[in-house]
Amino acid sequence: MDEVRVTVAVATVLRVFLDDVAQPRYGYELMQMTGFPSGKLYPLLARLERAGWLTKEIENVEPAVAGRPARRMYRLSEEGTQAARYEMAMLNEQLRPSESVTPRLRPEGGRA
Repeated sequence: MDEVRVTVAVATVLRVFLDDVAQPRYGYELMQMTGFPSGKLYPLLARLERAGWLTKEIENVEPAVAGRPARRMYRLSEEGTQAARYEMAMLNEQLRPSESVTPRLRPEGGRA
């Protein structure tokens, strides 16, 4: 299994999966939800799958009946769900403003 470096792009994808962990997602849907093109999204999905955070399965449909090819459906694995929640909580903690830093606001405007 590969180690996952949680970048902004990875966090964006994980957020979609964490919105409803029971809901499988497919590529085009993820592109719409993240705004990522396929060339950015699919390498991220492959990396998360190699790390064991995602599972992939082929949708069980008859292409002739559905009028489209079967989709590859992705969902967070149990391990991936736990890891994603942990990583997103850590990211949230890192982005939280420090209590010791108080911004210096100047009501008159101008330069600091």
